[in-house]
Amino acid sequence: AEISRSTYLAFFVFSVITLYWVGSWQKAADPFLMIAGGVLLFFNPLLFLIPSSLLYLSRKYFLPKWSLYLFPFFWIFYEYLYTLTDLHFPWLTLGNGLAKFTVFVQGADLIGAVGLSLVIVYINIFFYKGIIYFKKNRKYSYAGIGAGLLIFLMFFVYGLIRLSDYKIPEKKIKVGLIQPDLNPWDKWAGGDTGKLVRMYLSLSQQAVNDGAKLIVWPETALPVFLMDGMHYSIVDTIYSFLKKNDIYLMTGMPDVKYYFKGEKAPPEARKAEGGKYSYTMYNGILLLSPDSRNVQRYGKMKLVPFGESVPFADQLPFLSNLIKWGVGISGWNVGRDTTDFKIPAYNYASMSWNRTGNDSLSISGIVCFESVFPYFVTNFVKRGANLITVVTNDSWYGRSSGPYQHEDISILRAVENRRSVIRAANGGISCIINPLGEVEKKTELFTKTVLTGDVHLETGESFFTAHPFIVPWASVFISLLILLTAAYKKIKMKFS
Repeated sequence: AEISRSTYLAFFVFSVITLYWVGSWQKAADPFLMIAGGVLLFFNPLLFLIPSSLLYLSRKYFLPKWSLYLFPFFWIFYEYLYTLTDLHFPWLTLGNGLAKFTVFVQGADLIGAVGLSLVIVYINIFFYKGIIYFKKNRKYSYAGIGAGLLIFLMFFVYGLIRLSDYKIPEKKIKVGLIQPDLNPWDKWAGGDTGKLVRMYLSLSQQAVNDGAKLIVWPETALPVFLMDGMHYSIVDTIYSFLKKNDIYLMTGMPDVKYYFKGEKAPPEARKAEGGKYSYTMYNGILLLSPDSRNVQRYGKMKLVPFGESVPFADQLPFLSNLIKWGVGISGWNVGRDTTDFKIPAYNYASMSWNRTGNDSLSISGIVCFESVFPYFVTNFVKRGANLITVVTNDSWYGRSSGPYQHEDISILRAVENRRSVIRAANGGISCIINPLGEVEKKTELFTKTVLTGDVHLETGESFFTAHPFIVPWASVFISLLILLTAAYKKIKMKFS
């Protein structure tokens, strides 16, 4: 009990320092958002009791002398569990803290950010052992510190090699990232949607003038279901712009799908009043083309607990009626599958799209919070994505550390998969990250601006992309082995 209290207190302080921003705490913030953020600060430290409890059990029932060397796997067990269930929030993965250490994080293409967490904990253990052995036996002290330094140097040298031998791909596309800097609460309060569209198109024209061929608008760019059949004039205006400039548009957008009588609706579809039809609605991404009105769609699959969905509402439907945001974005359905958007390759020699050949580009569209999940993102790359696109809106959290942390997390997704990552954010930070995790261009927070730049397009898979679960599954195996051993010995002692 004393160990658990100390662990909880230590990681409560850690959570407050790192996640204080989740409740927004601004004048316009929704009260429920602030409540949810406060609850997170008290709930999050409870999960750190998982590795500490496993360490206690391993010392008591397994290998007391060597238990500390198993602790890194217990830690990864916790980090992996936090990516599962409707309560997922793996924001505090230790490896995320190394994002700006460009040389060292190159090893993420082998073991991912979670593998970097394992390395961090092992280095700290070896240094800790070296320090406590110093007074007892300097020989062991040097061995501990030496082991920690050796691990560090292995990853540092690997990073130097990867940075020096990287070859920039020839295939590229120039993108234009639109950052409108809209007040997130005012946007959902309603207003002139046509005025918003004109503003987006004006910024997009600046990107086109700078040579952009793919325009990206941020998450939920417009506060309407653009393709629900009720906004013909706005849709026509957008398509006319795309056709005139011969460009493609990828945009975050609320999306709805209707199921009328005779059509098979998924189990999670909601019934409309009167029961004439059912529908699903998604925090989505749309890809619009200049030469076709066939819309490519993606619905967000990893929803923010309490912010975008009510955890376990599918099992306990009454919860959906109890917990709702006041800004019109709660209650999204979960997207059904990963999607890679297809556009033709652009030939810069002939200054034209290669629409008649087989040469095409595959672009993943990821919505905001989804970029936090390393294993999830690999699914898009395995489907052939040459580029990872993140549309987001971090403006809910003001000038806190939240938007900066979110940007850093995208750096690790770039290195893990050896893909360029582009981020289009409502109020920043929008940026272009190359496959080495270097931020080539970025915007400032809370500025209305346009960011353009060439993005190089990779193919193939990194080791981590192909085998993302080696580290977490090894940790699950070791942790379950400890739990089963402890249970067996406790039962044996009770009946002996």
